[in-house]
Amino acid sequence: MGTAILNSVYNNYLSTYTPKSLTRYDTHKKSELRGVYNSIVKMNKESPWYLPTTNKDTQAYAVDLKENARELHNTIAQLGGLEEKGLLNKKNAFSSDESIATATYVGPPNPDDEVPHFELNVKALASPQENLGMFLSNERIELPEGTYSFDVAINDMNYEFQFSIGESETNRDVQERLGRLINNSDIGIRASVVESEGRTSLRMVSESSGLPLGKSSIFTVSDDHTSKNAGTVDYFGLDYISRHAANARFSIDGEEHAASSNHFTIGKVYEVELKGISGEDGSIEIGLKPDVESFADSVNELIGGYNDFIKAASNYMESQSRSRTLVREMTGIASTYRNSLEAMGVNIAEDGTMNVDNELLRQAALDSEDVSETFAYMKDFSNSLLRKSNQVSLNPMDYVEKTIVAYKNPGHNFVSPYASSAYSGMMFNGYC
Repeated sequence: MGTAILNSVYNNYLSTYTPKSLTRYDTHKKSELRGVYNSIVKMNKESPWYLPTTNKDTQAYAVDLKENARELHNTIAQLGGLEEKGLLNKKNAFSSDESIATATYVGPPNPDDEVPHFELNVKALASPQENLGMFLSNERIELPEGTYSFDVAINDMNYEFQFSIGESETNRDVQERLGRLINNSDIGIRASVVESEGRTSLRMVSESSGLPLGKSSIFTVSDDHTSKNAGTVDYFGLDYISRHAANARFSIDGEEHAASSNHFTIGKVYEVELKGISGEDGSIEIGLKPDVESFADSVNELIGGYNDFIKAASNYMESQSRSRTLVREMTGIASTYRNSLEAMGVNIAEDGTMNVDNELLRQAALDSEDVSETFAYMKDFSNSLLRKSNQVSLNPMDYVEKTIVAYKNPGHNFVSPYASSAYSGMMFNGYC
């Protein structure tokens, strides 16, 4: 029961607060986690005691604040902002047709050899397996009342699903229950009920794509050797494969390749995601952008991450008074560098967001003999944003209006490392 609750909380958290995909910067070494813990202990050593926040809107605001801080941190990290000289020297890849494939440079910041360009021709995309059951009318189910089960084999594991059929249940009632049963199990299959001409079917699609080595399918469904009553697989048509899984097929500089996913790396230099099939125009080109273009892209991504954070915090200005303080602090950081930013085409708007004049930005980069030296203040600006995002991530409750109960006796108190983590318990309130 405890595991089920934790899974529900975690799934709710991912779907509600983190709809964006995770990055490699969301994984941490033990030393990094220890550093976070020590920072929390130090931060809370002299902090006052306050009443727990029970308002659901305020709780959602606190969790949202932390997640937006994480997004800003990851944006800066992906631009190389965690390294001493990484931000302005980050290289960016290009694709001549992003409707066919997108590319990201994942090689070393300063490669010893020239990074090659290559021609990519996409012939087929990797696809998942789809099972589409029988389309049945919404009438009383014809199976007898009782307890039934069926087995699903996926990823070299076998799972048995048990359920009961009541006397007055319809086909759709049972289909919807089976869909929830499969989705809640989190075994790598997503189920849904689809409707056509008044009839419904249970559709199951694998979360992974491509064919496993030596196998003809990703998953199989049967009730030949199940522990309870059999018959549901045939009745609902759960074992019918309406679309077989397939690998991606493509060529690189004329050499044929295949992959089980549409997302893969090439030569530890490019990370490529296939989006479509190459048409009559043939191959597309994947390569590195010129340094000036890479620099302009880095600045635009940094400013975009800053703007997203400002907009997210501004959404709560009417309901959460402390969000105004956060917006004011963020715009204060930007204002410190106003003159330098305006000289390169980055202007601060009245609402605190920024806009970029890309022509002026590129010209400023072209006129510079050493981009890293000329625009060194951009590194200082990103470092200031990074420190602020880390502060908000460590203690989002600092920007929540709360009632203080008592101040600690300075120099004579106990460590309270979990006080700033009150927001984590908020995700469990609906389950405990």
